[in-house]
Amino acid sequence: MEAVARGGAGLSMQSLVAARSLMVFAGLWALATFLVGNAVLLPSPIATAAALISLARTGELFGNIAVSLARLTVSLALALLLAVPLGILLGLSARARTLLGPALELIRPISGIAWIPIGLFIFGIGNALPVFIMVIAAFFPLLFNTAAGVESVDPALVAAGRTLGLPRRRIVRRVLLPAALPSILVGFRLAVGSAWTSIVAAELIGAPSGVGFAVEWYSGLLMSAKMLAFIAVIGALGAFTDLGVRRLQGFLTPWAFA
Repeated sequence: MEAVARGGAGLSMQSLVAARSLMVFAGLWALATFLVGNAVLLPSPIATAAALISLARTGELFGNIAVSLARLTVSLALALLLAVPLGILLGLSARARTLLGPALELIRPISGIAWIPIGLFIFGIGNALPVFIMVIAAFFPLLFNTAAGVESVDPALVAAGRTLGLPRRRIVRRVLLPAALPSILVGFRLAVGSAWTSIVAAELIGAPSGVGFAVEWYSGLLMSAKMLAFIAVIGALGAFTDLGVRRLQGFLTPWAFA
């Protein structure tokens, strides 16, 4: 009971600090709006909040959020299916690292956004382009963190599994994956952040819907309050998805993220 009370008090203190920070930010924003003196260039926090409410009432806000989150979910699922098995292979096999490592290291520094022109040429404007860009952005953090996690597994654990007569597939499933899970989850958190940043850029250019598309649309119409409302939503969604991944880390691997 005492621990629960302390945890609740800590959470309340964090919420209070966060609320104060947001109030200071809103105050500075309002001051900047006053100094600029042009609502088209920089709408006030009140005007932006009113635009956000208006977008929510019409359903446009939630429609674009749903589209972007659906793309994010599909992209992360594809990245997991591609990156985790390949990461396990790289972690287990020195030959695979020798053969594939140089090519992967050459491609890894290329930002997902840099693939947009190629994606436009291949997929055109639509849902496929943002998904393609997000899969690339999420792939490498997952791949290399999975490989690092598998490489760092204590060889004694693998040897114990072999002593018990476990086949290679069960050793991977019962020994390597659980031991490497904290590292994989770190990679997943990085992948979510990279994918979310990339989706906004991809939707700005090559998608007919989504939060990034909405920012570009209202920017072109000089409806700055609605544009800023969607920018605020992008930031909030990024923060909430990161919080969700951190909660998942704490739930699945409490010993590593306590």
